[in-house]
Amino acid sequence: MKLDIPQPILDALTDVDMPRLPPETRSLETVSLSGIDVPVYRAGCVIVGSGAAGLRSAVELKRRGDDVVVISQSAWGGTSACSGSDKQTLHTANTSDQGDNYKAMAHAIRSGGAMDEDTAYIEAVGSSRMMASLQYLGLPLPQDRFGGTLRYQTDHDEVGRATSCGPRTSRLMVKVLADEAIRLGVPIFNQTTAVRILKSEQDGHETVAGLLTMRAGERTDSNPMGMALFVCPVVVLAAGGPGELYRDSVYPNGCFGSLGLALEAGIELVNLTESQFGIGTRREGFPWNLSGTYVQSMPHIYSVDSDGYEHHFLGEYYRTTQELASNIFRKGYQWPFHSTRMLDFASSLVDLAVYRETMAGRRVFMDFNRNPLPVPGDEPFHLERLDDDVRHYLGKAGASQDLPIARLQRMNPLAIELYRRYKIDIATAPLEFAVNNQHMNGGVMVDIWGQTNLKGCYAIGEAAGTHGVTRPGGAALNAGQVFGTRAAEHIAATGWAKGNNDVKIDANVGEAVGHLLRALVAQGSLDMAAIRAEVQARMSDKAGIICDAQSVRAALADAKILNARIRTHGISIDRPGEASRAIQWQQMATASEAVLAALDFFISHGGGSRGARAICDANGEALPTTRHGPLNEYRFRNERDHQKNEQIVVKKRGSDFVVTTKSNRVFDESAKSFFERDWPAWLTNEIHHS
Repeated sequence: MKLDIPQPILDALTDVDMPRLPPETRSLETVSLSGIDVPVYRAGCVIVGSGAAGLRSAVELKRRGDDVVVISQSAWGGTSACSGSDKQTLHTANTSDQGDNYKAMAHAIRSGGAMDEDTAYIEAVGSSRMMASLQYLGLPLPQDRFGGTLRYQTDHDEVGRATSCGPRTSRLMVKVLADEAIRLGVPIFNQTTAVRILKSEQDGHETVAGLLTMRAGERTDSNPMGMALFVCPVVVLAAGGPGELYRDSVYPNGCFGSLGLALEAGIELVNLTESQFGIGTRREGFPWNLSGTYVQSMPHIYSVDSDGYEHHFLGEYYRTTQELASNIFRKGYQWPFHSTRMLDFASSLVDLAVYRETMAGRRVFMDFNRNPLPVPGDEPFHLERLDDDVRHYLGKAGASQDLPIARLQRMNPLAIELYRRYKIDIATAPLEFAVNNQHMNGGVMVDIWGQTNLKGCYAIGEAAGTHGVTRPGGAALNAGQVFGTRAAEHIAATGWAKGNNDVKIDANVGEAVGHLLRALVAQGSLDMAAIRAEVQARMSDKAGIICDAQSVRAALADAKILNARIRTHGISIDRPGEASRAIQWQQMATASEAVLAALDFFISHGGGSRGARAICDANGEALPTTRHGPLNEYRFRNERDHQKNEQIVVKKRGSDFVVTTKSNRVFDESAKSFFERDWPAWLTNEIHHS
């Protein structure tokens, strides 16, 4: 039975208004640092980032009576509030109408390797609680009439554990959590950029002492860069991923994350070799992943050259029209590029074909008013000539309409409405897209409570490197909620953030301010635009889905040269208000070198193709093939199974990066809890110290 969804319902799920920020409290304390009167704010914990993970942690801390504030470069402007895909998903444990199977879910989460087993189990066990609490706060997750959550299959998930309230699922998560944070009275400082983590020494160990920030609202004649000091014993990094790292990116503009910030504080990073890439619209317009029903509707995909001629390029890769159309469909739940799916005419051959077209200077489009054109010499497209899994899915969805736009309207009208909100009508015009960087699976290395190697510093959400090589689609949203809660629980148990502190400000703060001032010059050979262009071009061209040892090694050498120039000459800015963005680009250049150092280490130690990247090698064992024959220039190494059991760790030491490996933490699934034995550990907070 077809139900026409009224426009007001579509509008409510597409146009999600965020709450008004509460008034900010002004500082009554100042300190003179390097001749600048810097306002001082004191808190028990400062959370860097106002996305879904950061707000979850803030709400949980506030509920436990801790003194917490949130700082944000742009409140409600990060990836969880602004980015996403056709059906952004929240992973659930209740699957296949068979109850909660946390062990099976944990296996799916860590199936790609290079992930700690205990982390995967924690994310699985915590998923039910996260779902229920978000629903309690008002997240409109869909149900059947018996109260069961509606689910579907997504990337790296054969069971069908994903659920969604439409393309704005993560924005709706941010909204309900923001409403709750504001209701609880959590202070939120907007237009505030963290530029340096401050440290002190206690009992021979480094610990967090605060954050140096730049705030637009603090700019004065005596403080032109708007420096502000947050004195706190606890910092939670929740600023998302390094969206500006790549030119070809589906992140919203201005997403820098905190990897460079963490590296400069001596914090260890892990799995920087692991990312996600996939097809999506370009960030110059409205960046969005083209997964789910966008491709399950099977639009015609073509390219246009510089002379304006169309090319039916996928017809040169697949052997039959049925094979071509079926693999366009499979991009719906096999969205991320995966090297093995370039083989045997599978779905990532689409990504490789699109990548090659764009590298040749052609623009690539989807046309929802045309079915896929036939492979030359084969029969035309027909809904009855599709692979069995595709026909079965479309039949259950009732998507038997003649054209892709009608099938999309039937399966997911929100997908059309979303682009219309940004003045793009895919019902009347083709949609340009490319293979983009979408998610950093690596990040800050943390333990089972989100703690880093710096005492008092935690990392959650995409800032944390917990995902391993692959992850089920939507699992990152769940992970941010689970570890946002666990970090808050651990902080509350330590008692570190229970009240405003009266810690004295030591000389290290003045040194940090002086270091920043020396990095910013009125005139110089390097400006932000030049750094951005160089970093993004290098990462997209040399560290995207196609890599090889020589290119990565050369890219790393060039990254080292760039960072040496920044250290020697600084970054030129035209006005003090550009200072925070200049520091972010300096940190992005640092993060870029760290990623390339990890990737070079991986490849030079025999690393094979896995997850996001194909490691091309003339002696590689795997060879993609088209209907015209093998693509010898894309011969690549197979994955090395033993490397699934380890992770690559990167730490900055001086101006160099130290790269090592660590074994995955293991988890004994056969161990069972016993109530009387284990309850005391909960009552005494011993579980937070073991």
